[in-house]
Amino acid sequence: MKENITDTQRLPYRLREPFLTTTELALFHALKIIVEDRFLVCPKVSLNDIFYIVRPNENVHFFNKFFRKHADFLLCDPQTLAPAFGVEILRQNSKNEARENDKFMAGLFIDAGLPLVHVRSSESYDHAELVLLLQLAVAKIDETISTRAASDSDSVPQCPICGKMMVLRIKRTSRNFGKKYYGCMDSPGCAGVVAID
Repeated sequence: MKENITDTQRLPYRLREPFLTTTELALFHALKIIVEDRFLVCPKVSLNDIFYIVRPNENVHFFNKFFRKHADFLLCDPQTLAPAFGVEILRQNSKNEARENDKFMAGLFIDAGLPLVHVRSSESYDHAELVLLLQLAVAKIDETISTRAASDSDSVPQCPICGKMMVLRIKRTSRNFGKKYYGCMDSPGCAGVVAID
């Protein structure tokens, strides 16, 4: 039997309080002071809004690694809102899951070329120490980029017709059977194709 929802019934949602914990709020205020107007401090930004998965049909299993996860803070350019730094609070937790999550976040940001700062959880933060951590994070990214061979193997072409991201496909017809190519994600609505040599 269907339930009738009347106008007087409330939906089962409530405002989460507080939005930021005491330690998160303290770090938010400290970050605002040290970055001044150079960056916009955005709390709790979904990883799915910061990163995307290259070749999503090949790497679909990677989606669960960052689904429903967020960066504690994202420092963004105030004009373009382009991400400049990630900031994560290291929680006092002995569980392996927490350590694995910290490792995953570090790898994710490094692979994307975005500096990530890990800050120990506290109710007050030393501003000079935070500045140093930001500087070290930039140096680490610069070092990683300089030692990593320049390669476009992870890049995904954009559709030459509509400009959307393309996905890796395999020919199923007898001619060139099994040959890989990039097809528009809107196929068959869009016929954009990029050959793979």
